[in-house]
Amino acid sequence: MTGAAFAAVVLAGVLAACGSGASSGGASSGAGGAFPVTIAHKFGSTEIPAEPKRVVTLGYTDQDPVMALGVVPVGTTEWYGEYPGALWPWAKEKLGSAPLPTVLPTADTVPIEQVAALKPDLILSLYGGLTQADYDLLSRIAPTVDQPQGVQDYGIPWDEQTRIVGKALGRSEQAEQMIGDVRAKIDRTKAAHPQWAGKKVITAGWFKEQWYVYSSKDPRGELLTELGMTVPAEFDRLAGDKFGSYISLERADLLDVDGIVWVTFADGEEAAIKSSPGYAQGPVVKQGRALYISSEGRNNLDPMTGYITVLSLPRLLDALPPQLDAVLDGNPATTPPAVAPSS
Repeated sequence: MTGAAFAAVVLAGVLAACGSGASSGGASSGAGGAFPVTIAHKFGSTEIPAEPKRVVTLGYTDQDPVMALGVVPVGTTEWYGEYPGALWPWAKEKLGSAPLPTVLPTADTVPIEQVAALKPDLILSLYGGLTQADYDLLSRIAPTVDQPQGVQDYGIPWDEQTRIVGKALGRSEQAEQMIGDVRAKIDRTKAAHPQWAGKKVITAGWFKEQWYVYSSKDPRGELLTELGMTVPAEFDRLAGDKFGSYISLERADLLDVDGIVWVTFADGEEAAIKSSPGYAQGPVVKQGRALYISSEGRNNLDPMTGYITVLSLPRLLDALPPQLDAVLDGNPATTPPAVAPSS
């Protein structure tokens, strides 16, 4: 039996076990008049016939706009951080008295049986990378919405993500208000820091003993450009249709930019970056043009490691500017200020 056939057999069994009844979920009433709605995406289009009550988020950050719009998912997906319910502090504060979502594991293959066992009536994978086979199986469980056509895997902009979630939940007006509020804060931050305009700044990480630079189409790089900075076109060319590209240690010259925001995801990565050949003695280090952010930092810079969402951006925009000022001021002696711990 092929893998696809086995998955179909397992899925059929799980669906039968689920039955037709569904327990109450985290959605509140009041959006019924917005339905049915149809949402176009990479694999075609999906009709959502009624207001979703049991939402499962497979996209790594999709829980944030869902929570922002007043719905607690019944299932979320662990990316990193290992917070209960896969809810980071900015999302957990929206939880109220609702139960924590069931956390699905990060895996190369979607945990189809576990998704089906949650009896969802909506599955979201916007900040994700579903295959056609995954989508076909998930669509047999519940209406499934993937990223829009033309958007790279793990690259949907925060505002587009929020807008699609708003439509899927029947809360488009609320979503647009939230987008407008965050967009206004981005604009105010940019206006307050004209010295950032045109500065060449990149976000980068350390993977497989190499540098990895995120393109301007990645949410991290996109935020830098929204704030007036520039991600050099060379990195977009190298990334192609991906959200970033590995950079050989022999090309340290590419890292000679006005500023680098390094994001790390495991112990030892920051030390490896700082000691990597061609970097440690380079101008970025000598002139203090680098900012190091850990995914385990437990502070208000945490969103910069990847959670660029409608919920996390307001606190990131409070914490990031003085850090960038310290990196971009041209003074190697300037030390980035301490940041508030996340709560």
